[in-house]
Order: sequence, then C-alpha cells, then structure tokens
Amino acid sequence: MTSEDRNDSAGTGSSGPGEAPGPGGAPDPGPPQPQEFPDRVYRSPAAMAGGILLLAIGLWLTLDAAFGGTGSTPWFALAGLLFAAPLVVAFTLRPAVFAGERRLRVRNPFRTIEIPWGRVATVRSGYSSEVLTDGAKYQLWSIPVSLRARKKAARHNERVAAGKPPATPGLGGMFGSRQMPNLDPGTTELSEKRAPSDQSIDELRELQQTHGEKAEAQGEITVRWSFEILAPTAAGAVLLAILLAVG
Repeated sequence: MTSEDRNDSAGTGSSGPGEAPGPGGAPDPGPPQPQEFPDRVYRSPAAMAGGILLLAIGLWLTLDAAFGGTGSTPWFALAGLLFAAPLVVAFTLRPAVFAGERRLRVRNPFRTIEIPWGRVATVRSGYSSEVLTDGAKYQLWSIPVSLRARKKAARHNERVAAGKPPATPGLGGMFGSRQMPNLDPGTTELSEKRAPSDQSIDELRELQQTHGEKAEAQGEITVRWSFEILAPTAAGAVLLAILLAVG
C-alpha cells in the first residue's frame, strides 16, 4: 500500500487489520502502553555551587583585564578564560548520573558512558563511587564520597542501636556547643541513617537488581568523549602558547 492509500484509509476512518471498533465506532486503542518514567538525576550541589562561583570570579577578572589592561594583557586574559572555563565546567557543572529503567548514563568530566542495566555487575561506594561491568570500572564523579558524613551517620546509628536518644545541637554552653538529647520518640531521628552518597548508591543498586534482567535493559556499553569540553580547552592552551612564544 502506498502512502497515498494509507492517507485515504485514514481519511475515511476505516479500521486497520486487527482493530476492533470501540464505542461510537472509534477504533479500540488496545492495551495501555507501559509508562516511561523520567530518569533519576544525581548531582553534587556543592560542586555546582563552587563551579558557578569560580566562573563568576573568572569572568569578572577577565573583563577587568580586557577593559583595563594594556599591551597583551587582554589577550592573555581571554586565552586564560578560554582554557580554564571549560575545565571548571567539566569538573563542577558537567558531572551527573542519569538512571532510568533501561540504562545508566554516567556523565563524567571528559566522557559520557551509557551502560545498560544488564551489563552492570554492581555499584559500590568505597573511597569513591564506582560502577563495575564485565572487565571495566567507571567512577561516578557526581556522587562524591564524604567520609565525614559516613562517620557521622555511623555514630548516629550506634546511639540508636544502644537505645540512646540521638544528640542534636542545643543552646546550652558558653559558646552554644553543648549537645542536647532528642527526647521526641516520634521523630525520624530515632531511625538509622545513611550518608548521602551511600543512599544514592543503594538506590542505583536497587535499580540494577530491578531492571537488570529485563530484555529492554540489554545492549552494548557506549563511551563518548566530550569534545565540547576538550576542543575549547585545547584552543585556549594553543592560544596561550602562542602568546607566550610571541611575548
């Protein structure tokens, strides 16, 4: 059947093969399609805030040098910004982990790795967050591990296991540093805690266990270099080298 024939059939309202007319003569839409859920996104708020601050300072210094500098100073400032700004973006704003029903997409400073859940062996968090596949290991830059937060959660869990009320900051003491017990039995402070990075790893591990055996979660691992970061960084480095050679 040609495209014109298909258009004619659609215009006359005739039902295609296997489409039973529904109420009022409308074709039956069939069984509902499975809903596609949005990806979970994991980022580091501290890294993003630091990146925005560094970019703002760098832009201010560059503008000041460009409009107030003399000789080759403006060119050095522009070349330095072209070299440094992509690196700041790469290590602060760019890192993210996108976890969906079919695959895990890891966006690191210079690479983007897409891993179907069927190829993920495990996700772990030691001194850094990592995803392991068959014979390969990829770090999760956007889920940094905080040993301080992990120790704090461990101390909290020890008090809960011992039946002691968790300590919360109080107003007592000369400098307000005395700890006061939380005596409210209905508060969530009486439950065990996990460090934020460990919570994220637990969620990713649960997703892998849930979707790892599904047919649509199989496939090959793809790795793509982030040339949108590498190209301007290389251009800035070349421009700085030329200015240094000429000057």
